[in-house]
Amino acid sequence: MKNVREMLPMDVRRSLGVEAATRRALIGGVLPLWLGAGLADWYRHRQTRIEDTAGARESAIHLLMMGEAGVPIMLGLFCEVNAGVLLTSFAALGVHEATAYWDQAYAEPRRRVTPVEQHIHSLLEIVPLMATGFLTVLHWDQACALVTKGRKGSRFALRRKRRDPLSGRTKAGLIGAMLMFGAIPYGEELWRCLRARPTLGTAPEPAEPATETLRRPETHSSRR
Repeated sequence: MKNVREMLPMDVRRSLGVEAATRRALIGGVLPLWLGAGLADWYRHRQTRIEDTAGARESAIHLLMMGEAGVPIMLGLFCEVNAGVLLTSFAALGVHEATAYWDQAYAEPRRRVTPVEQHIHSLLEIVPLMATGFLTVLHWDQACALVTKGRKGSRFALRRKRRDPLSGRTKAGLIGAMLMFGAIPYGEELWRCLRARPTLGTAPEPAEPATETLRRPETHSSRR
C-alpha cells in the first residue's frame, strides 16, 4: 500500500521535500558551521593571548554576540515561527552586525588579528544571515504578511510549537552542542581574561596597532 505522501500531488510532494531539505540544511549545516567557526575563533583568541591584550571587554563582546545569535535560534526551536519571531530574528541580525563591527574596531588595535581570524569572522557574520534566510523561506507566508500593507494574516504573539518536526532528543542535542562548543569555551575565555586583569574596562592601546593592516605605511617599510 502506498504511504500518504506518495498519494499527494507531485507539486505538493516537491514542496514538502524542499521544506524538509531546508530544515536539514539549517540544522545539519548552518548551525554546525556557526559552532565550528566560533570554536576556531576562540582558539585564535587563545593563541593571541587575549587575556594580556584586549582583555575581558572583548571577551564580553563575544558572549554578547553569541547571545544575540542565540535568541532567534531558541525562538525557532521552541516557538511557532510567525511574523513576530521573524521580526525579532531580523532585529537580532542587525544588532549582531553592529556588535561585530564594535568587536573588530576594539580588538584590532590591541590584539593581532591575522588573515585567518578575519576569514573566520566572515563566517561568523554570514552564518546568522544564512540562518535568518532559511527561517524566512520556511515561513514565507509570515514573512510576506510582515511587509504587506495592513499586515493581513501576520501574527506576533509568542506561542509554543504545537506540531514540532524536531524531536526532544534533537533539541537537546542542539542545545548541548551550543553549550559545549559555544558557551563553555567563551565562558572559559572570559574567566581567563578576568583572572589576568579583573575589569571589563577598556584595555590600553599599544603605541602601534597590534594588527599590521592598521599600521602606518612608514612603519611597514621600516620593518622590512
